[in-house]
Amino acid sequence: MAPVRALVFDAYGTLFDVHSVIAECEQHFPGRGANLSKQWRVTQLEYTWLRSLMGRYEDFEQVTAGALAHACASLKLTLSDATRAALMNSYLLLTPYSEVPAALDSLAPRKRAILSNGSPRMLDAVVRNAGLSERFDAVLSVDALRIYKPHPSVYQLAVDRLGVPIDEIAFVSSNFWDVSGATSFGFRTFWINRAGNVPDPLGFQPAAVLSGLDQLAGVLSPG
Repeated sequence: MAPVRALVFDAYGTLFDVHSVIAECEQHFPGRGANLSKQWRVTQLEYTWLRSLMGRYEDFEQVTAGALAHACASLKLTLSDATRAALMNSYLLLTPYSEVPAALDSLAPRKRAILSNGSPRMLDAVVRNAGLSERFDAVLSVDALRIYKPHPSVYQLAVDRLGVPIDEIAFVSSNFWDVSGATSFGFRTFWINRAGNVPDPLGFQPAAVLSGLDQLAGVLSPG
């Protein structure tokens, strides 16, 4: 097996805790924050898949705003303009998982990149605000292609931009649907399964299942 020369990471749920928005949700809707965060995230993902299938692309910021509006309506929560702005801003301030900075450092000098559904503006802000900018060689957005993961062209974007052969790239995600898409494409994949979730029966398996990003360096062949 070829050594891993580059690592490509999903952003939302893998590097950054999407449910760190619960605190902001609670400020505006006391007692409803966790439910709102969960519904918001589920709807956000559904909208990316639906828009890809329909060929009706909107960038991730628009998708996230639409998902927030629908989640609030579903939970019978009144979403004012001020609350909408505050909650959308919370996506620019997502908290990275505690092990992420040190884990990224341990993976150098391999190339490290983000490949995300996020819009360029959202990704630039969340990476910068978390103090992680210097740890990445590239931050890649599906916006360049106007289609969302798990479309194969998205994973090809990482190969093209990094200039590394596909068999020397490892793809890392906490989302099993994303791992499945990347495995189908041809990447060597690693599933960060922090919550102990059951894998979906999609016919694809990662090279390893890890409970945190800090375990990744130990399972990679020398680079």
